[in-house]
Amino acid sequence: MSSAPRPDLPAQHAADGHDRIRVHGARENNLKDVSIELPKRRLTVFTGVSGSGKSSLVFDTVAAESQRLINETYSAFVQGFMPTLARPEVDVLDGLTTVISVDQQRMGADPRSTVGTATDANAMLRILFSRLGKPYVGPPGAFAFNVPSVSASGAIKVERGAKKAEKVTFNRVGGMCPRCEGRGAVSDLDPAQLYDNSKSINEGAFTIPGYTGGGWNSRLYAESGFFDPDKPIRRFTERELHDLLHREPTRMKIAGINMTYEGLIPRIRKSMLSKDKEAMQPHVRAFVERAVTFAACPDCDGTRLAEHARAAKIEKLSIADACRMEIRDLADWVRGLAQPSVAPLLGALQHTLDSFVEIGLGYLSLDRPAGTLSGGEAQRVKMIRHLGSSLTDVTYVFDEPTAGLHPHDIQRMNGLLRRLRDKGNTVLVVEHKPEVIEIADHVVDLGPGAGTAGGTVCFEGTVDGLRGSGTVTGRHLDDRASLKAAVREPNGALEIRGACANNLRDVDVDIPLGVLTVITGVAGSGKSSLVHGSVPAESGVVSVDQSPIRGSRRSNPATYTGLLDPIRKAFAKANGVKPALFSANSEGACPTCNGAGVIYTDLGMMAGVSTTCEDCEGKRFDASVLEYRLGGRDISEVLALPVAEAEAFFAEGEARTPAAHKILRRLADVGLGYLTLGQPLTTLSGGERQRLKLATHMAEKGGVGSGTRAGSRSSRLDHVYVLDEPTAGLHLADVEQLLGLLDRLVDSGKSVIVVEHHQAVMAHADWIIDLGPGAGHDGGRIVFEGTPADLVATRATVTGEHLAAYVGA
Repeated sequence: MSSAPRPDLPAQHAADGHDRIRVHGARENNLKDVSIELPKRRLTVFTGVSGSGKSSLVFDTVAAESQRLINETYSAFVQGFMPTLARPEVDVLDGLTTVISVDQQRMGADPRSTVGTATDANAMLRILFSRLGKPYVGPPGAFAFNVPSVSASGAIKVERGAKKAEKVTFNRVGGMCPRCEGRGAVSDLDPAQLYDNSKSINEGAFTIPGYTGGGWNSRLYAESGFFDPDKPIRRFTERELHDLLHREPTRMKIAGINMTYEGLIPRIRKSMLSKDKEAMQPHVRAFVERAVTFAACPDCDGTRLAEHARAAKIEKLSIADACRMEIRDLADWVRGLAQPSVAPLLGALQHTLDSFVEIGLGYLSLDRPAGTLSGGEAQRVKMIRHLGSSLTDVTYVFDEPTAGLHPHDIQRMNGLLRRLRDKGNTVLVVEHKPEVIEIADHVVDLGPGAGTAGGTVCFEGTVDGLRGSGTVTGRHLDDRASLKAAVREPNGALEIRGACANNLRDVDVDIPLGVLTVITGVAGSGKSSLVHGSVPAESGVVSVDQSPIRGSRRSNPATYTGLLDPIRKAFAKANGVKPALFSANSEGACPTCNGAGVIYTDLGMMAGVSTTCEDCEGKRFDASVLEYRLGGRDISEVLALPVAEAEAFFAEGEARTPAAHKILRRLADVGLGYLTLGQPLTTLSGGERQRLKLATHMAEKGGVGSGTRAGSRSSRLDHVYVLDEPTAGLHLADVEQLLGLLDRLVDSGKSVIVVEHHQAVMAHADWIIDLGPGAGHDGGRIVFEGTPADLVATRATVTGEHLAAYVGA
């Protein structure tokens, strides 16, 4: 029974009706005509198995359309300098607000990009030292390590009654160290890696790519006349060696051609070291990694700052000292400064530094290079800017903000997400962790499967509704791994003695071999320093981390794993043609886009733009190649298959290819069944990259699926596998599959060392090493060694308390 409207109450204003984001008919990537309404000013969590379409809906549809509409508000002239963003595949999308995406993309790898420069903390410190620093050395730019000092003079014509020239002097004081140019490190070439000194130049002494085989580079030195090309280099005089390595540019004629002779070292610096290492050919990159050494700049001691910038101090502390301190210590120091003249500045700086501590990054320092941060750390650093923002009614989009966080730190992250919501913002979170799903006001579960088996909304509503929904996420939301009744016995130990990398405090520990060992502790406690900095990189130690995979944007899972080779051969055999036709990097490539599938437009200082090639429609192959088929599919259709479908495709029938099927089975084993074979590697998350590397290493001799009988124990361990948070990006249902894979690795004779926060992996371990008790200088010690059962029984550490609560002990 409806009640009559009351005349004494004001009717709802039309402006109050826009309280939902409406998405209708979304078809981006694998989304299947998704229609959904999201409540504004609420915390909505999107969940579902990996590859179900979460990011396609949140980032590629909602966030992308918001950015496109904002760009359209600029004038046509300004838009001409901006990337042209395509409209997402969606019928209706309204109720949008400005979207701020906070993703896990790594920050720039330039050494001048630091935690301080990324958050404006450095800018505020520079102003503080320019105002209060003694002695006074100049304006804020005098403390900036990316601003060089410049002095110039010249004449300028001025008109004061009559034209005359006046001498003008220009000075700018910058803080950049002149020797390392603000990078904090200097690079040096090791001459021993440039040549074999027992040989002469004519005998092929050079070991530099491009300088062998009698080409122009080697002829330049052989016919220069500065030394005898038939004399071994070790017999060169001091002058001859200087001419070979360091001589300044000299014009000369060789074989009738005018050329410029220059010493090897300056020539290589210009030709190789000035380029992006990741863009080099593999053999050139290998040479650079072998020949170039990096050391802290001796002039600035790695601080990046010139001497005058380090001379100004506030209460015996220079800006270099301040940037080297742990941020929580720096926050305490700033809190002790009582200077009314800069009170507003101190308040803003204090808030920024306290935000670091609150978000669990108090163990970082402001001079930490941004490129060394993990994906999770980078995402939380980006959050710092928004915590003190005065903007409201903004839509914040987060991509697994708990990545790399200990259960102890997840509670703090939940508090920050709630704070953003309570300021009147819409918060959209893509997440797998049950601790975050629990705090959601609204849950959207996508699935039911991955890739083509996903892309639909399986559930929408409250957390309690999700539990009773019967979806994959609902069924696994309350899953709890139990402690093992019996643990494996080690058959050896990897001894680490006196480990002191980063914050480690002379750590001695024996990591057991032949078992599953989990190394845990709060973020910043020293886990990665212990594993990556102290475990000897001997033959047999396979480190599988989340760092970017080297390769061009043409690289994909098929090329990286070697899967494309048996596929090409199968196509060639079935059609009686050459295998090279089925390579998008060779004869079969589309001539318009050269097999890239897209046309890249470089916009210089702005982000480049890629548009789908109109001739091949993104298929990458020439039209004639697509006429050849295997099992009813052409090569582009096969590369568009998800791993799970491709595994079935190559298992039987005309397309049966055992070599391809074996690789696909390993990819499915590590939880990548939803990846398409031709997906560019640049689009993979850190967790996906790690699992792809793991699948590749498993193919090596003695790996799971390579012929070693599961369950057999080799007397000699072939490999020690070191994994860095392999559960990153994994759905609750996939963690169980990962645990099975880790068990198979150990049972096949491997030792598996896992750096992990996930309680299910801890509970499943044979041995746990817990670092702490805190982060930064409060960590770096072993606080527990033993079995998971002992850790739960003693509850001696923060990890023990959370694990005990998890298993219900």
